[in-house]
Amino acid sequence: MKLVLQILFLCWATLGWSQNLQLSKDTTVSVITFGPGNNLNDAFGHNAIRVKSRFFDIAYDFGRYDFDAPNFYLNFARGKLNYLQGKNNYKNLISFYKNEDRSITEQTLNLTTTQKQDLYNTLEANYKKNQGAYLYDFFYDNCATKIRDIVETTLDGQLVYNVPKDYQEQTFRQLIDHNLHWNTWGSFGIDIALGSIIDRKATAREQLFLPEKVNVFFNNATLKNNNQKLVTNSNAIYTKQGINGNKVSAFLISPLFILVIVASVILFITYKDYKNNTRTKGLDMTIFIITGSVGVLLFLLWFATDHTATAYNYNVLWAFPISLFCILQILKATPKKWYIAYIKFMILMLCLMVMHWTIGVQRFAPALVPLIIALAIRYIYLLRYYKINQSV
Repeated sequence: MKLVLQILFLCWATLGWSQNLQLSKDTTVSVITFGPGNNLNDAFGHNAIRVKSRFFDIAYDFGRYDFDAPNFYLNFARGKLNYLQGKNNYKNLISFYKNEDRSITEQTLNLTTTQKQDLYNTLEANYKKNQGAYLYDFFYDNCATKIRDIVETTLDGQLVYNVPKDYQEQTFRQLIDHNLHWNTWGSFGIDIALGSIIDRKATAREQLFLPEKVNVFFNNATLKNNNQKLVTNSNAIYTKQGINGNKVSAFLISPLFILVIVASVILFITYKDYKNNTRTKGLDMTIFIITGSVGVLLFLLWFATDHTATAYNYNVLWAFPISLFCILQILKATPKKWYIAYIKFMILMLCLMVMHWTIGVQRFAPALVPLIIALAIRYIYLLRYYKINQSV
């Protein structure tokens, strides 16, 4: 019975005392960085703060969300999804990421006893307020920036970021590309959905929206009052063991390969139409329905959500919503004049897209190139067809 009571007491101390405990002088505070996973939602890694004392060993993070929350998917699409603060037993968290085969590093922070207590109190107080719920923003308020902000607040202006030797000024989109190969569906989707707002240069501090950058910049950071390093010790807890999959099979289902096939079909049918002086209505219907539908989605992301990164998205230059209103005209042998004018307008839009890409207003998905070429040729052919057959 005495042993049982001791075990229960220890569990209570671990889970309960941590909420209002005065930390001992030997308490350590460290930042844990988890490497990328295999899925899009974990392709950029993760961060956590570990607080280890003689009574408990807890890891806090800011990347949780509740799938059972009301209107989860609608709120996610609208940019109104609340993310939550996590609080876990350190060993359990490490075990989870090891099972995921994701690299793990730990950086012990150079904090005074008072600063450790302040940081711990902040984490606990935040967790008690609706589990630290906050409106997630991938670039400006995420699991990595929360760690950055809490450490900065704890140090009260004493933290100095020293850029690494290999530091480069990069746009937000370029920083993302380090974690996603351009010819993957994840990268393709991001380049389609996110607008030109992420093609501006990120400041050194803004680069810490990526977990790996938190690790790099913290390693180089110093304290203003004594010029000591922020990180007193850095060590690898676990190294990823897995290897990459079959690159050939991956390419066969990649955006570039699929869009080359789609573009080839468009060009082949256009060539056959040219030889026979015909117009394949099914192809034009498919093109206008798909590009118009994508355009509607892009406009909704731009104007109907709170996502900051989906604004000013010039992918609408090739995927314009008005294309959906052209469907009836496609079926007619003699379409309205405004439809012919719209085709000319779409050719102009494709030219503007190339110009935006060339001068750096927005970088588009490279895999789009064959599709854009095919669309331009199809639109030009349609103008020629209507002119020759005097259908207007």
